[in-house]
Amino acid sequence: MKRSGKGAVAAGHPGTAQAACEVLRDGGNAFDAALAAICCACLYEPVLSGLGGGGFLMASSARRGERLYDFFVDTPRYPRPVEELEFYPVTVDFGTAVQQFHIGNGAIATPGLVAGLFAVHADLGRMPMRDVVAPAVALARDGAPLNALQAYILSLVEPIYTATPSARAVYTRGADARLLAEGDALRLPQWADLLESLAHEGADLFYRGEVAGAIVEACAANGGHLRREDLEGYRVERREPLQTSFAGARLLTNPPPSSGGILIAFALRLLEALPLASCPWGSPSHLARLARVMDRTNRARVEVLVDPGVEYESLLEPAFVERYRREVAGRPAAVRGTTHVSVVDGEGNTAALTVSNGEGCGALVPGTGLMLNNMLGEEDLNPGGFHAWSPATRMTSMMAPSLVRQAARSGRGERTLVLGSGGSNRIRTAILQVLVNLLAYDLPVAEAVRRPRVHCERGFLNVEQGDAEVLGELLADWPEHKLWDTQNMFFGGVHCVTSEGGQFDGAGDPRRGGVFVVA
Repeated sequence: MKRSGKGAVAAGHPGTAQAACEVLRDGGNAFDAALAAICCACLYEPVLSGLGGGGFLMASSARRGERLYDFFVDTPRYPRPVEELEFYPVTVDFGTAVQQFHIGNGAIATPGLVAGLFAVHADLGRMPMRDVVAPAVALARDGAPLNALQAYILSLVEPIYTATPSARAVYTRGADARLLAEGDALRLPQWADLLESLAHEGADLFYRGEVAGAIVEACAANGGHLRREDLEGYRVERREPLQTSFAGARLLTNPPPSSGGILIAFALRLLEALPLASCPWGSPSHLARLARVMDRTNRARVEVLVDPGVEYESLLEPAFVERYRREVAGRPAAVRGTTHVSVVDGEGNTAALTVSNGEGCGALVPGTGLMLNNMLGEEDLNPGGFHAWSPATRMTSMMAPSLVRQAARSGRGERTLVLGSGGSNRIRTAILQVLVNLLAYDLPVAEAVRRPRVHCERGFLNVEQGDAEVLGELLADWPEHKLWDTQNMFFGGVHCVTSEGGQFDGAGDPRRGGVFVVA
C-alpha cells in the first residue's frame, strides 16, 4: 500500500530503518537519514557493516543532481613482504558449504567509510553531524540486542570474532567466552566515544590524528601494511553514475572501477533483446533466459579481466554486447559481509547506500572498539591471487547502489526506485532480477523483492525454492545445480523504496531481515 509522509526507508534491520525515520521526522533529509542508519547498522548488523570498511552512495539531490560517491577501500601504498604479514586463514562452516577467509592485520585495506560519511554530509547533509550520529552513539553505550538473524550471522563467522583477545572481549560473554547469542546486547562504549569524537573533530581524527596513529602502530607491530601515507592520502571519489536503459526506464548505477553496476547494465542489454513478455514469470523459459544471461555475463567479465589493456567500459560497446546477445538468443529455449539502506524523502532526495567490512580482520584497533576490514583477504576481491594487487589502487566491488527513473503509472510525472543489495557475488544477480521483476513484469515492489531467485556462476546454477519436476529440462541443461528448499540470504538482500506523486512504497528483503518503514 502506498503511503505519504516525510520519507521512507528500506533496510536490513528494524532498528537501522527506525534510526533513519527518526532523523527524517526531526527535519533531516534522505542523506542525513542514510548516514544515521548505517552508523546504527554497525551495532544492529555488526558483521554486515562497520566503520572500518568502505562503500558507495548513489545520491540524487533536488539541489545538486545525481552523483555516485565512491568511498570503497584502497590497496596499501607500500606492500610489506609476505613473510612479515599477519595473514592467516580461518574456516567458516555455512552448513551447506565450508569457506576459507583470510584475516589478520595483513588483510586490512585502507578504509574509506569514515571519509565517505563526512564527504556526503558536507555536500548534501542538513543536520549537524553530532545529531546524525547521536542515535548510534546512544545505542553503542546502551547496547543493541541481537535478533535471531544477526546472532545466526555472527555464529557463522565465530572463528573471526573470537580470533583475538580484543575481539573476544566484545563479542563473547562469561568465563567460557560464549559468543553473543540472540537477545544479548552488543555494547561498544569505546566505539561510541570514537564516533562522538569524530562528529566534533571531523574525519581528520581518523585519517591524520590519534586514530590514524593507533591504526598505523597496530599494523607496524603486528604484520600489517598500512602506514600514515595510506590514511593521509585517502580520497573519496565523486563519479558520474553509469547510465543505461531497460524496458523504457533509465537506470543509474555504480560505474567502474567497480564491476557490479556495469555487469548489471551488460546483463540488462542482453535481456533487452529477449522476448521476456512471452515467458511467464517463474517458467522454465524465464529461468533459462536468466541463467544464460548470468553465464554470459560471467564470461564477459572474465574476458575483460584477463586482458589488462581492456577497460571495463568496453563491456557496453555495441559490438561486444551484440556478440554475447547472439550467444544467449541463439541457444535453444530450455523449459560478503554487506548491508544496504535505501531512503527517499518528501523533497525528492534519494540515497542508496551500500557498505561492507568484509568479514572483519579479527582484531580491534586499541582504544577504539573498531574492527577494520579484511578486504585483502577476500578471494572475490583478489582474482589475481592474494598479495598480487597493485599498490595505491581503489579496489573493485560488486556493490551497486542504484536509482531508476520511469514514467509514472498515472501517466503524469516520474516514478523513482531506489535499491541495492548485500550478498558478495550475488549482489548483481539479485539486483538484476528485482529490476526485471519491476520493469519487465511490472510486479508490485514487495512481490518483486520477495519472489524466488536464481544465481548462475562458473557453470553452477542455484535455484531458490525450485521444483525439480517443473524445471526438469532446465536442470538437464545445467547438470551442476542446487535446488534450495527455502528462501536464503545466499541470494542477496535487496532493499527497495519507490516514490511516485509524493507517495511511497517499498520492501525490505526478508532473506536478510529487511523492513520497509514510512516516516
